[in-house]
Amino acid sequence: MTQIRIGDAARFLGVSDDTVRRWIDGGILGSARDSSGRAVVDALELARLARQNAVLPGDPSDIGRSARNRFVGIVTDIVMDTVMAQVELQCGQHRVVSLMSSEAVRDLGLEQGSIAIAVVKATTVIIETPGGKA
Repeated sequence: MTQIRIGDAARFLGVSDDTVRRWIDGGILGSARDSSGRAVVDALELARLARQNAVLPGDPSDIGRSARNRFVGIVTDIVMDTVMAQVELQCGQHRVVSLMSSEAVRDLGLEQGSIAIAVVKATTVIIETPGGKA
């Protein structure tokens, strides 16, 4: 069983340490003690809770698509020259950056504060683990 400390669990879920402790006290999340006596939670149980509590903004486009990785967010920055543009979205706690033509930015009517959807369909997604675990 992979164990995650309370503070790390809180950071992964975007909540406070106190919220995680309330979930433990309320029986929503189980806990144990590690070898140093610190409170920890089971990583699999935490993952299930994260998925269950995920509140994703609705996709306002109402378009069917095969890509499953859609991030609804707000445009926070656009850096544009005559040919290319870099568009940054804040999608919840995630920052998504896209490079596209300046023409596409104009055609889409993108500007800071616009609501937009980042759609990701990739044949390669790199997954890394902390501490060099393989």
